[in-house]
Amino acid sequence: MALSYKARRRLSLLVLIVGLPAYVVMAVTIMSSMDRLPHWLELPTYIFLGVAWAFPLRFVFLGVGKADPDAPQETDGEK
Repeated sequence: MALSYKARRRLSLLVLIVGLPAYVVMAVTIMSSMDRLPHWLELPTYIFLGVAWAFPLRFVFLGVGKADPDAPQETDGEK
């Protein structure tokens, strides 16, 4: 079932306000509980963790910054 534009906007806001900070706390907790990685591996690990959260949630953010496609279209003569 496809999400409506309003549902995607609300869900994306929820993900950014609640989910992303929770993911950051989880990632930092896991990384700090492990032994220190070699320097050559530490940077790619943090880069991967920095972008990995977005791939499963890609469908939520698609088209959120654009105009609502479900809204009635206004013509130049009518306002």
